[in-house]
Amino acid sequence: MTTNYNLYQNVCKETAKMVTKKYSTSFSRSIIYLTPEIRENIYNIYGFVRFADEIVDTFYDHDRKVLLDRFVEDYHLAMQLDISLNPILEAFCKTQKKYNIPQHLVDAFIESMYMDLGEMKDLDSDEYKTYIYGSAEVVGLMCLNVFLKGNKEAYEELKPYAQSFGAALQKVNFLRDISADFHQLNRTYFPNVDFNQFTLEDKMKIEEDIKNDFQEAIKGIKKLPLSSRFAVYLAYLYYTSLFKKIKKTDSELLFKKRIRVNNFEKFMLFSRIYVQKSLNIQI
Repeated sequence: MTTNYNLYQNVCKETAKMVTKKYSTSFSRSIIYLTPEIRENIYNIYGFVRFADEIVDTFYDHDRKVLLDRFVEDYHLAMQLDISLNPILEAFCKTQKKYNIPQHLVDAFIESMYMDLGEMKDLDSDEYKTYIYGSAEVVGLMCLNVFLKGNKEAYEELKPYAQSFGAALQKVNFLRDISADFHQLNRTYFPNVDFNQFTLEDKMKIEEDIKNDFQEAIKGIKKLPLSSRFAVYLAYLYYTSLFKKIKKTDSELLFKKRIRVNNFEKFMLFSRIYVQKSLNIQI
């Protein structure tokens, strides 16, 4: 029998799912290839990450620090009370507790969000690594906890590959969004680069770093359980396709247009994974 409490839980899950689908059609397509239980919990993680990210990236007409402080306070209260009237926090906290997602991963993510409230330019190498870890690598590790359903041995084995994949995705996003970050948000994430004179050499150095991350990431993707492997592989194909387009784009043009994978290309990638999964073709 469905109780009002169960109904509320379903509302929270559906809210996280809606947030994911509204904010990222590409990510939503990848999630389809997860088994239902895993899919639901990845929606919950994405909702939490997305709302925090929106606070620091979008709500410039409001006091973003006040909003982020309140979001973080409500998160801690939800963990303490095991309930929240914020559907996104309720859904995420249930996932964190169910899969024993380490608190230090969430804390590192929150720290990176606070970094975005400050002046994100002229970062040194250590600050850059800290931001990449907190904003991207830990999100991959949160998802890995769900994919492996508490298998600690497998988690330790796949942990570095998940971090490499998260880092690769974030760095590709930095290159894709370099125009908006530089001109609108006054952000320059990559260290030791003069973005007033962004050269081909600068671009190639960043791309080499990303290539190395992707090469490590695919090793781990191949070792994921079948319940998550094809979904993560689809995300990998999407981002490597985007990366190839960026590599072919002149450094000056990156500051004038946002590079995208068009809908037909996305459909072809989706179809490729559908065939591979249906025929159980190894990645």
